[in-house]
Amino acid sequence: MMWLRFFVYGLLGWGAEIVWTALPKRWPFDPALEGYTTLWVFPLYGSAVFLFEPLHDFLRPYSFVVRGAAYAIGFIVVELIAHFLIARLIGKKPWDYSGQTRWTIGGYTRLDYAPLWFLAGLLLEPVHDALMRLGLAWTA
Repeated sequence: MMWLRFFVYGLLGWGAEIVWTALPKRWPFDPALEGYTTLWVFPLYGSAVFLFEPLHDFLRPYSFVVRGAAYAIGFIVVELIAHFLIARLIGKKPWDYSGQTRWTIGGYTRLDYAPLWFLAGLLLEPVHDALMRLGLAWTA
């Protein structure tokens, strides 16, 4: 059942990324609202089953501020490491934040996305709990 949750997190991540990239960022905006992603991030989002779920279980007793901050830091670190490793593996960056903001680390991750990751982590908590209620636990 763990692999089913991996698949669910991967699909949720892909969907969220497509919606995020389609949202208008400038005026005038393109009314086509085209979003995009890369196949490389599916396993990255799917890895929430290994990384996010244990962190969520550990952080349950803490306030939403502590939990959200931990998620933001964790997601940024995971993105940084994964992006660096993927770039080394394929010889190019599958996505590149260079020149988009001064809050980037080598184009691999964006520190200004911390509030979004804070929120994403908190929004994933009820998803994790729902998957567990559906019987998709580690031991199922």
